[in-house]
Amino acid sequence: MQRSLEQRMAIKFCVKLEKSAAETIPMLKKAFGVDCLSDRQIFRWHKAFAEGREDVNDENRAGRPSTSTSDDTVKRVRDLLNTDRRLSVRLISETLDITKTIVHEIVSLLMRMKLSL
Repeated sequence: MQRSLEQRMAIKFCVKLEKSAAETIPMLKKAFGVDCLSDRQIFRWHKAFAEGREDVNDENRAGRPSTSTSDDTVKRVRDLLNTDRRLSVRLISETLDITKTIVHEIVSLLMRMKLSL
């Protein structure tokens, strides 16, 4: 993480010096060696800084919400399984209105941790 942040700062510096992305790539590869960003990422960041971006930090990523396997969700699945251990993942999913993949992950987690179901 820290290495890529340093590289983004270096790319921003090269943009301010009016270096092209093609000129920036060899400099970064020489400076960072095998830890260097890919050419594609260098071009992407170079373009962003050239278009006026100032922030060198990554954008927030969309994806699975961090609350999908929250303690509350795990507790709800555990409590339901305590009522009837023969419930299927599909039935738990429909009952608690949670996706089947999340229910499967939680049940697998509970089985691996050998927590009381």
